[in-house]
Amino acid sequence: MKIGLIDVDSHHFPNLALMKISAYHKKRGDTVEWANHWDRYDRVYCSKIFTYTPDVLTVIQSPEIIKGGTGYNLNDDLFCDCVVPDYSLYPNLHEAYGFLTRGCIRQCSWCVVPRKEGVIRAYCDIETVLQGRNRAVLLDNNVLASNFGLEQIENIVKLQCSVDFNQGLDARLVTDDVAKILSKVKWLRYIRFAMDTEMQIRPLLSALEKLNRHGIKNYKIFVYTLLRELHDSYHRINLLKQLGVIPFAQPFRRLDVNSKIPQWQCDMARYTNRTAILKSIDFKEFRPRHGFKCAEYFQNLNCQTN
Repeated sequence: MKIGLIDVDSHHFPNLALMKISAYHKKRGDTVEWANHWDRYDRVYCSKIFTYTPDVLTVIQSPEIIKGGTGYNLNDDLFCDCVVPDYSLYPNLHEAYGFLTRGCIRQCSWCVVPRKEGVIRAYCDIETVLQGRNRAVLLDNNVLASNFGLEQIENIVKLQCSVDFNQGLDARLVTDDVAKILSKVKWLRYIRFAMDTEMQIRPLLSALEKLNRHGIKNYKIFVYTLLRELHDSYHRINLLKQLGVIPFAQPFRRLDVNSKIPQWQCDMARYTNRTAILKSIDFKEFRPRHGFKCAEYFQNLNCQTN
């Protein structure tokens, strides 16, 4: 069979599902390639992670087009999930990609993980993910909530491989013992956390204090920050700025395809995620467009509430 693959979201981040599908078909003797609209395929797989990503618009010549992923259906299960990924799809990739655990103990209203993957469970050991490499990007949603996950972090320390928990760690689960283990890990770049609500401020401060005691400085910490309400988001971004950690602002998007991001969130994300702007001025002084200063967002909100 001639198999075509389409990463609907982008080619900027490796698509693990398509890598596994490729490996599965190549093992069967099929030919696999990124699909294009010139060639004809026996089967085409389209993978989409985000619901808001536009669907494939080009004409695909195939009698069988299979669409899967969270962007299409939360209940999709990958038929070849246990297959070792085919890294030849991304020849310039140096890191291994995978999960140590799946699921999460939290029930955040904006997150699909509890509905899609359920409670936290062991999934794969670090040696299997690495496949002989010494660097890995790990996509776990809450690895610190799993005893198996903590054991794997200890194995990471023993193997002396470099890792990045790309989805962030749960600051609420950072005890002194956990901080000590994390301080021994060789990080690809940062230790990542999330602070999506005001309630997560105190746990993050506590985690930073513990990590500081074990030699991890704040400038090595990266914090995802969900933007939902103007004043709260402004406060959290400023706090992270004062702490000297690296904030990364993420506008809030509902799961439905037609949801629109408020302009203030777009502007705050642009301000926050450009370090030179973040360090030079306050958000209220930021002018994202000619004749407009972001202080007007706060003035308009005050007028609406009075």
